[in-house]
Amino acid sequence: MLDELREAAARQRANHQLRSLVFGCKRLLSERGETNSMAIARQLVERIDTLPDDQLGAFFDYLSLQLSPDPKKVLQAAQAYAEQPNASHLIALTQVAEPPRQELLRRLNRTPGGTATLVRMRRSLLQRLPKQPELMALEADLLHLFSSWFNPGFLQMRRVDWNSPAKLLEKIIHHEAVHAIDGWDDLRRRLQPDRRCFAFFHPQLPDEPLIFVEVALLPDMPAAIAPLIDKASTPLTPERFRVAAFYSISNCEPGLRNVSLGNFLIKSVAEQLQRELPRIKTFCTLSPVPGLAAWLLREPDFAALPHLRRHAAADFEAARQHLLKLCDGDLAALQRAATHERMDKESTAALLTLCAAYLLHLSPTPEGDPVARFHLDNGARLERLNAHGNMSGKGLKQSFGIMVNYLYDLDKVEASHEKFKQGEVARSRAVHTVM
Repeated sequence: MLDELREAAARQRANHQLRSLVFGCKRLLSERGETNSMAIARQLVERIDTLPDDQLGAFFDYLSLQLSPDPKKVLQAAQAYAEQPNASHLIALTQVAEPPRQELLRRLNRTPGGTATLVRMRRSLLQRLPKQPELMALEADLLHLFSSWFNPGFLQMRRVDWNSPAKLLEKIIHHEAVHAIDGWDDLRRRLQPDRRCFAFFHPQLPDEPLIFVEVALLPDMPAAIAPLIDKASTPLTPERFRVAAFYSISNCEPGLRNVSLGNFLIKSVAEQLQRELPRIKTFCTLSPVPGLAAWLLREPDFAALPHLRRHAAADFEAARQHLLKLCDGDLAALQRAATHERMDKESTAALLTLCAAYLLHLSPTPEGDPVARFHLDNGARLERLNAHGNMSGKGLKQSFGIMVNYLYDLDKVEASHEKFKQGEVARSRAVHTVM
């Protein structure tokens, strides 16, 4: 009985908290004075930060259902604009079509701590979307606003080095998503003079890296990841730097998913390194192909690949049959190092042919490899395929050990980007001959 009373009291407090939050939102939207608005927004931010999970879900429902545009007003404004498409009618239409929650979110963002709270809100919202698609409009509003608030013009790019605050270095270790950092010795090696790490920061989140990229300064374009992340390797001297290889890029904040940051960071880092180290002429990546193994193990229909030249499907099928013979009928064997140890040149060529088919034909489509789509849409060129580039367990499982070099020719990134938008992958002659 006592437990039931406690639960009832807790529900009552939670409901009161939610009602108070909703009332505060209505006050904030109706407030005209700047000083009062800031005070109300500050209180709301504090309340949102302390909402339990179920009450946060109820708050999302309120934002989604109660702060959407009025359909009747939108229809009237749309009809007026359709009849007389002048500026005043267009302005009226855009005003009534914008959800009131966007203005609420803007006002919350103005108060100290508001930006961080809204990012955390979106993180929670994204987790709910698969089971609550009715929240999609709220997500669209947040993404729309974040794309403006986290515009690269508002961000600060900073180099992370061994003298950076310990808390920042700990976050780099924690958020590294491509090649795990094995403690402080590993991190220290990745911050030596022939290695660089750069991150984007937002003025409202000065101690929180939003995204960071790791770069190796080398004499030549790298073909394998192991030498780049070997913490026992000897740093190279600056006179040997000719290539800047981006070998890892990690997003730190799930609440900023789909907000374009990485493409601008890579280009900004390349431009800064070009100014700082004019001997460096080549900017490239050493990238995984995380979707390759899953695609090939699904036994794709090569004839259905877009933009296929004559006889290409037969060539791809021949390559697959060669690998099936090598693997005793099970291509999953390519996810084991022992299989690669007995591969000859012909087997390696067959594997690279299928990788090229995957990257060249599927990258411009939604089914394409996510890393490939990122770099190619960013204006990079598919430069080279490297067998045995990552023989770690993760590298074998995801891409059968293959890694890829994408080349960033700063004078041609716009042309390559446009080509990709038209469904064509910019590639080197070496990649073309693999086909």
